[in-house]
Amino acid sequence: MTGIEADVREIKESIRMLTEKIDELLHERETAAMMKLSERSLSAFLEEEPDLYAVRDLKVVYR
Repeated sequence: MTGIEADVREIKESIRMLTEKIDELLHERETAAMMKLSERSLSAFLEEEPDLYAVRDLKVVYR
């Protein structure tokens, strides 16, 4: 194996690792965008719903 072949293999491996990282970051970004969209779409619905519990219903006392 020549030095050029080793360099090409190393470059290919680096590109593969970078591609995997980019795919992972894109997936995280898509997930965050879907969560934000879901939160926005549910906020109007939840604002119109009555509260199920009031503060006085809480039985835990924090000191």
